[in-house]
Amino acid sequence: MDGTLVLAIVIIFVALAFDYINGFHDAANSIATVVATRVLSPGHAVMWAAFWNFAAAFAFGTQVAKTVVKGVNMDVVTPYVILAGLIGAITWDLITWYFGLPTSSSHALLGGYAGAGMAKVAMTRGLPRSFEALNPDVWFETLAFILIAPILGMLLAFLIMIIIYWTFRNASPKRMDVYFRKLQLVSAAIFSYAHGTNDAQKTMGIITGVLFTSQLIPSLDVPIWVIFAAHAAIGLGTLSGGWRIVRTMGGRLTRLKPRGGFAAETAAAVSILFSSELGMPVSTTHVIAGAIAGVGSIQRMKAVRWGLATTIVWAWVLTIPAAAVVGAVSLLVLRIFTPNV
Repeated sequence: MDGTLVLAIVIIFVALAFDYINGFHDAANSIATVVATRVLSPGHAVMWAAFWNFAAAFAFGTQVAKTVVKGVNMDVVTPYVILAGLIGAITWDLITWYFGLPTSSSHALLGGYAGAGMAKVAMTRGLPRSFEALNPDVWFETLAFILIAPILGMLLAFLIMIIIYWTFRNASPKRMDVYFRKLQLVSAAIFSYAHGTNDAQKTMGIITGVLFTSQLIPSLDVPIWVIFAAHAAIGLGTLSGGWRIVRTMGGRLTRLKPRGGFAAETAAAVSILFSSELGMPVSTTHVIAGAIAGVGSIQRMKAVRWGLATTIVWAWVLTIPAAAVVGAVSLLVLRIFTPNV
């Protein structure tokens, strides 16, 4: 078997492993609110989320995938650059999972990929020219949506809660929760669908980049089998759960009732689907955390544990540079064993 094909197959399996870990790591995003409000048991919740993660394969296109792969200029990208980027993302994901921090798998992937690309340029053109690896247009939009997406989720959640309280102003909280325990099944499904369509596309972009740079496909159009493989991997990862992070997102950030869970999931889903329509690879973790904070703050600002929220924000800030460092170091290590990286 041709060496290029073997390398491509290995990297595709690593990419699918990342996708699985993404589902595992981000299971908390999909199920934290529905578990925290006790609408579903953890076991039933992950099955519900995994189903809708996979169902997203049948809609919403591949624009996010193309955005991801073009984050690093294609004249720099090689299969080894992609492999090093995946190693950086997986390493950071596992570190933050161990400490129970709901960081972004999406930004870990973008950071690892960028760091590996910058290391490639540093080795071939010199360290001062490292940033030539990056596509500034893609990165400007991506960094902008790091702020826009969670803020939009927070504001929408706040607005939805106002509408709920006004609509049910004459109803008791107990009566409200009878309705919203059922509605939260719908909002959880929509959020899991949104999570699947945005996050699985990031892995699609990476695999498509591997196939293109290995000259196995003629363009950056995503093959059908890649779409289904990515959604299957993220769905299986979600089935495996991610209970450390579920505890942080679902119970420690703020206390949720079914009506609040519905508002948070709906707001986050709208924000993510809006971003997906624009082709933006946003962080579902950031968006749902912002939405949960929006729900908590409508009661009173002290209802949100802002100390914990600050810790989460710092983990977010560190994700892209930390994953980039690991991605860059991974490429340097690969060069020791394979000089033609």
